Amino acid sequence: MPGSHAYGRPPEGPHRYERSQSAARRTALAVHTIGDIAAVFLGLWILLHLLGANEANVFVEFVHGTADWLAWWSQDIFTMDTESLRVLLNYGLPALIYLLVGHGIATRLGRA
Repeated sequence: MPGSHAYGRPPEGPHRYERSQSAARRTALAVHTIGDIAAVFLGLWILLHLLGANEANVFVEFVHGTADWLAWWSQDIFTMDTESLRVLLNYGLPALIYLLVGHGIATRLGRA
């Protein structure tokens, strides 16, 4: 019967595909953004450390704590005598990986 609705059944036709694509794009954007934010925190900690920021400052403590949490798996991969180089490598590597993985997953989801 025209105009009747089938309750309990998913909608058919192109609208279902469009909603699926839209959800995939939103998910890709979320993954992309999370990877970028993680890399920004790690990069910010590297910058603050290299510039000699006051580590007793609340903001610097927050950034350092967040960077430590994000880079827990890569701590002390590189053990250099120079503290600045050690921080650059031990926090720069995870930042790069978060960027690459986040963008890679987002690209893959965007094509799905």
